[in-house]
Amino acid sequence: MDGESEAMAMRSGNEPVTARSPLRLRFWLSLWGLVWAAAGTVLFSLAGRPGWAAACAVVVVLAAVDLAVVIHHIHQGPHYQPGPDIPPYEPPRRRR
Repeated sequence: MDGESEAMAMRSGNEPVTARSPLRLRFWLSLWGLVWAAAGTVLFSLAGRPGWAAACAVVVVLAAVDLAVVIHHIHQGPHYQPGPDIPPYEPPRRRR
């Protein structure tokens, strides 16, 4: 079992190449939440449920802030990623 945990801890060094950004997914999930929470705010207001309308309004604000942050990060573009000339990381060494 100990050797198995060591194998899992090793890094190949190609993580920046194979990594995928979740920003597009966060964008669509935030947009989805914004639309549904806005609809909930309107519908609960019309139904005379101010508590639920306020809760949905809070979710609208949170989704709008998250959407703004995601859009800002998308517009920043890709950040530094080490190229293929950067060697892989050394595996962690066990202390004895």
